[in-house]
Amino acid sequence: MAAPPVPFETTLLVRDACLCLHAQRAARALARRFDDALRPVGLTNGQFSLLMSLNRPVPARMRDVAALLAMDRTTLTAALKVLERRALLEIAVDPEDRRGRLLTLTDAGQRMLADAVPIWRRHHGRFERELRDPDALREALRAMGGEPPSGRVQRE
Repeated sequence: MAAPPVPFETTLLVRDACLCLHAQRAARALARRFDDALRPVGLTNGQFSLLMSLNRPVPARMRDVAALLAMDRTTLTAALKVLERRALLEIAVDPEDRRGRLLTLTDAGQRMLADAVPIWRRHHGRFERELRDPDALREALRAMGGEPPSGRVQRE
């Protein structure tokens, strides 16, 4: 026996009300805009975020980067390999845990990040000005991701 059809009204309700659908659409649109903005320096928005997550005074543990970016290890490993082949980062065995990996930006990775940051600042500022309350949106997204409140973002 076939399942009863879902009424078209339900389709319209999901289209208009589904938070997940609207978040996915907004995320894809924003990602495309940042991809376009960062294209002149040869990065995607995901690569920019990944390089930025490695911009720290000590090498980053792969598991910490995966947690920060909410990526599984397989997806992160694939993204890292692309940037490693471009000599933008180095991957080393963690001496404290031989199963773990430590990630470090190379000089070329630092330069690429330095070239990308002014572009990110300009476009991010433009995108924020399009929003009614970017800090409220940021806090709502953090809460949905299970993060504690962070306070207001400091502008440079």
